[in-house]
Amino acid sequence: MPAPHAAPRHYLRFKDFSRKEYEHLFARTRWIKDRYKRYQRYWPLEDRTLAMIFEKQSTRTRLSFEAGMHQLGGAAIFLSTRDSQLGRGEPAEDAAQVISRMCDIVMIRTFEQDIIDRFAANSRVPVINGLTNEYHPCQILADIYTFIEHRGSIRGRTVAWIGDSNNVCNTWLQAAEVFDFNVHVSTPPGYEVEPERAGLYGTDHYEEFADPMKAAKGAHLVTTDVWTSMGFESENKQRRRDFEDWQVDAAMMKVARKDALFMHCLPAHRGEEVAAAVIDGRQSVVWDEAENRLHTQKALLEFLLLGKVKG
Repeated sequence: MPAPHAAPRHYLRFKDFSRKEYEHLFARTRWIKDRYKRYQRYWPLEDRTLAMIFEKQSTRTRLSFEAGMHQLGGAAIFLSTRDSQLGRGEPAEDAAQVISRMCDIVMIRTFEQDIIDRFAANSRVPVINGLTNEYHPCQILADIYTFIEHRGSIRGRTVAWIGDSNNVCNTWLQAAEVFDFNVHVSTPPGYEVEPERAGLYGTDHYEEFADPMKAAKGAHLVTTDVWTSMGFESENKQRRRDFEDWQVDAAMMKVARKDALFMHCLPAHRGEEVAAAVIDGRQSVVWDEAENRLHTQKALLEFLLLGKVKG
């Protein structure tokens, strides 16, 4: 009889890892990124396979995971719910039992967090949250690494979140608890943070502001996202009216710190949630932020499959 399979480590929410584990991931990211920039091959995941399951469309998530797995020497397989049994009602529990016997690690980009939780509970291999309605941990992993690259430690700093209290906002709030920084959140009325949905233990690391200019005042980082996330397209007209005063523009960046950075997880709608002058301006680090999805996720794949690698 085969030995019992050891419970795998998953990455489903930002708070799944400790600050010490993130510090290890960031150290590995720097090392892996440096080798990439010097065209030095690093194949620790040779003969390993990543299954990528997409229920929501993607550009950056698919490209960064697929390219990253290849750059680590492994293979990546794309599965869409539109062209597999996953889209025909197969339970997440059953899919997990099968898929996790045929590959070494799984990334899922889906709707409700419950779907990925159920999949992970039945998987024999690590599962990564590539995005759900509630959380986007891989994005904030890259965002914090990008901030550290440009400005050093994020501990004690202030991040201003302007716009919808969506999955990216929720994940910033979890990250603030892990890394001990502050988040100023400003949303239109009716779109406020839901602490239970965000997975928060308290309010020590965030403050809500009715006025987005007050939220941005003195911030080290100003960040936002589209006004209408995937799955909420039917609300687009109403949201454009509700969010009209929540655009990150030059005036808002001016009240932040002089050396404040601007981030956006992309894709961006210039003229809506962000002015073109801001996203294309000198304070914007959105392209570094996008590239760092590749490098931080390679460190994440390495960690979940091989543990703490030293190098």
